[in-house]
Amino acid sequence: MQLGMIGLGRMGANMVRRLIGGGHECVVFDRSPQAVTDLAKDKAIGAASLADFVGKLAKPRAVWLMVPAAVVDGTIADLLPLLDGDDIVIDGGNSYYVDDIRRAKELAPKGIHYVDVGTSGGVWGLERGYCMMIGGEPGVVLHLDPIFKRLAPGRGDVARTPGRDKASGTAEEGYLHCGPNGAGHFVKMVHNGIEYALMASYAEGMNILKHAGVGRQDHEVDAETAPLEHPEHYQYDINLADVAEVWRRGSVVASWLLDLTAISLLDDQDLTRFSGRVSDSGEGRWTCQAAIETGTPAPLLTTALYERFSSRGEGEFANKILSAMRYQFGGHHEKPDS
Repeated sequence: MQLGMIGLGRMGANMVRRLIGGGHECVVFDRSPQAVTDLAKDKAIGAASLADFVGKLAKPRAVWLMVPAAVVDGTIADLLPLLDGDDIVIDGGNSYYVDDIRRAKELAPKGIHYVDVGTSGGVWGLERGYCMMIGGEPGVVLHLDPIFKRLAPGRGDVARTPGRDKASGTAEEGYLHCGPNGAGHFVKMVHNGIEYALMASYAEGMNILKHAGVGRQDHEVDAETAPLEHPEHYQYDINLADVAEVWRRGSVVASWLLDLTAISLLDDQDLTRFSGRVSDSGEGRWTCQAAIETGTPAPLLTTALYERFSSRGEGEFANKILSAMRYQFGGHHEKPDS
């Protein structure tokens, strides 16, 4: 099958390579001419402009956008005059599902189909495949099935869920038509909200292990420092890389996220390459918003999102307020950073 890909960043480029490896033809465009040139070396058909890109696609065209959510609308606006009825626009980035609903309605009168694909796999997707959560019209999604099937990881060596042999569908292959427009990105949105909380759990647990030797340190004795009541209980020097590794082997907390944590800790237990400033690209916020609007409790996901805000210093002024209040009511002076 032929597919056009716009956006040749870390994921888009590797998705093209995976498709070409499966015998599909890919026409590619990116604002960076070098990115196009690089993929042309891997047998992609490069395009110098959007008009050139659309001209190299056979009708009905399938155009996959792998661009930041903030530029999807602009890219569609630039594409629209070049497209014809029955063409398909696919957004594989991390767009807000509400925007998908709007875009599908705006494109429908022009006869252009819209498909939203929440895509997970990151930089490992070329080798492992991409998990995809899809929203759109059933017939259009079925038309694109060869693309999804090639991009997906397939069953691989993952053990089958007991009783799954009696079920139908593509979920076992690593891709799923979740429902009408917006459903794919809605499921991916919640997926990423869960990801925030899982990552936070591993991070907090590892941090406790890292401080398990605090009892061996000297502690100041003053009115501003809560005493460590039993220093003899915290005398451990725990190898975090080894803990991550042993947890990977048969533990109930084993996961791919833990696999990646083990790689990082084995490389450098102190993680000196990282500052601890954790970004959020929107999905966690949208998940929490959906939880509020539907009255669904999500305290863990919400806390994980707020922790990311704190990691970027967004809680600094609140902490200053706390220090100011302590000074005013008790004359407490801040202790200097250690």
